[in-house]
Amino acid sequence: MSGVVTGELLDRVRERLAGEAGEPNPARVAAAIRAEAGGVLGDTDLLRALRLLQTEMTGAGVLEPLLHDSKVADVLVTAPDAVWVDRGRGLEKAAVTFPDEAAVRRLAQRLASSAGRRLDDAQPWVDGRLSGTEAALGDSFGVRLHAVLAPIAHGGTCLSLRVLRPATQGLDALAAAGSIPADAMRLLRRVIRARLAFLVVGGTGAGKTTMLSALLAEVAPAERIICVEDAAELAPPHPHVVRLVARTVNVEGVGDVTVRDLVRQALRMRPDRIVVGEVRGAEVVDLLTALNTGHDGGAGTVHANSPREVPARLEALAALGGMDRPALHSQLAAAVQVVLHVHRRPDGSRGLRELGVLDRDGQGHVHIVPAWRADGTDAPAADRLAELLADRCDE
Repeated sequence: MSGVVTGELLDRVRERLAGEAGEPNPARVAAAIRAEAGGVLGDTDLLRALRLLQTEMTGAGVLEPLLHDSKVADVLVTAPDAVWVDRGRGLEKAAVTFPDEAAVRRLAQRLASSAGRRLDDAQPWVDGRLSGTEAALGDSFGVRLHAVLAPIAHGGTCLSLRVLRPATQGLDALAAAGSIPADAMRLLRRVIRARLAFLVVGGTGAGKTTMLSALLAEVAPAERIICVEDAAELAPPHPHVVRLVARTVNVEGVGDVTVRDLVRQALRMRPDRIVVGEVRGAEVVDLLTALNTGHDGGAGTVHANSPREVPARLEALAALGGMDRPALHSQLAAAVQVVLHVHRRPDGSRGLRELGVLDRDGQGHVHIVPAWRADGTDAPAADRLAELLADRCDE
């Protein structure tokens, strides 16, 4: 760096600020610059150093403008010159860069501190939620942070930021966007009216939460919905939604509140429908138990690339909660009636691909049988779904 504002000076300022308590506001940054420069900086150099350090030390630093882009869902850093964003069309390389690997590491550690987490060589990864980002980003529920330091991340510090934008679209909006065909819309509305329990499945970024939120918007206004999530994303336009959000341990290692804890609490809150934003752990045991004790119409999402993978996926999760395979299949068959498969198309758009119903074979194992397919091919369980809906719906 030219002039007296050198890289060495900025490093000394960073170290000074890192050792002080409190947020690095402009006054504190300016005082640190003066102290480390020994009073030899002129006003122009002082302002230049202040601008550089404020950009780096405020919010998400050079990534902040990307987070404020209303279309951005994910910001991913894999190297100082490799910053990627997802605006719903797949990953695109952004023009933003970092000066070096040390700058990426500093940002990751500062964001971890903001999330109340520790990130250093002894604890080289972190998963948390940035504090104060809800107000800063306006229409979001904040930002979820994940970071892994080198050398665990072989190519350098790896930083992942997900903007938790509320899923507020209804079925009509999804249909207008081409995500749901008209015949599927009629089936989905009947599934909700019939109070059938359902799971929305799909891969990463397939639109599971968006679909679930749209379906919950169709629930009768007199019903009380309790939503349990690991990270707040569900925001269905419904007059009676109670949202419970899990919490990880703080920097002292205490304060953990799990999704499983919250599912149990939801049972005591007079729910008409219990919903788990994403089933990815032992909470599947409590959810299935709840759906088998008179709580019809419950729902959740599961990460699975196809409906056929769902039983095996739930087997693995149930094992974490101490439920064996026969018990899982028995509970699943009694608790859930419909599976919706959503996927991301090659052009980046998302849509409903299949509806399936659950069937048990002679050994008691659950299988998902197609009841509707977007491509119009044979759906052998179409009549079975029609029977379920006829039994539970008043036409």
